[in-house]
Amino acid sequence: MTGPNDNPSPAPLAALVQMTSGVDPAANLAAIDRAMGEAASHGASMAFLPEMSLLLDRDRARSATHIATEAESPWPQVLREMAKRHAIWLHSGSMPLLADDGEQRVNRSHIIAADGSIRARYDKIHMFDVQLPSGENWHESAAYAGGDTFCVVDTPLGALGLSICYDLRFPELYRALVERGATLIAVPAAFTVPTGEAHWHILLRARAIETACHIVAAAQCGQHADGRATYGHSLAVDPWGAVLADAARTDEASEKGYTLTIVPIDPALVGKARGAIPLDRSRSTRRIEL
Repeated sequence: MTGPNDNPSPAPLAALVQMTSGVDPAANLAAIDRAMGEAASHGASMAFLPEMSLLLDRDRARSATHIATEAESPWPQVLREMAKRHAIWLHSGSMPLLADDGEQRVNRSHIIAADGSIRARYDKIHMFDVQLPSGENWHESAAYAGGDTFCVVDTPLGALGLSICYDLRFPELYRALVERGATLIAVPAAFTVPTGEAHWHILLRARAIETACHIVAAAQCGQHADGRATYGHSLAVDPWGAVLADAARTDEASEKGYTLTIVPIDPALVGKARGAIPLDRSRSTRRIEL
């Protein structure tokens, strides 16, 4: 005789798609289509793309020819059709779109269900305005407007909180996502090599530990057509801070245009981590005077 827990259902699978996106959206979309098909063939419930998966181009004049408002852009509809054809949920990573006012751009994620419907949108809140010790200078706010809305959406992997790349450095955002019910958080990224080497693994593990959430971070990787280099190391971390998967950094994603990493997302681990260290119960609500 067997009991109800003798054959527990296997944990659903996430597919992290590591890319070396370039300046040709058609080529990037073709790689995404192949990756989604492979992810579906492995039984993944949901595929995760990196930041700027459809177009990675720091030349604003050149990229402007491809960028429109969401209502006018063909990209969301193409991804919706892919998700439906492959019967898999999709996190788009992010794409550059014009804000509705047609002035600045937004860096926007879409969550698309396996039936092709868009279930959520999220605009990156924190702009990457930094000058690195390496000499790299980035000023995202010159072209992009930051979002102002937190987002948690139900998915086959659990309640998914949304963030993008530089958001990773602001733990208050992740606390807010947990307070809205997140058990899994996505961090699609195009991290620079110097900041990736210094902080990528540390910050992702810290966000997992302090939220007791799974973290899924699909990343750009290698040398890109616009001249930048990105760190790679697409990462999945469990709620205890253990690294479940780490995609190797290579000069290019692969001849296929991507590297696929399949990882189980066990929802039971969230409860175990939160039960072992009950942060919500322990958190002080007293105001501390400095």
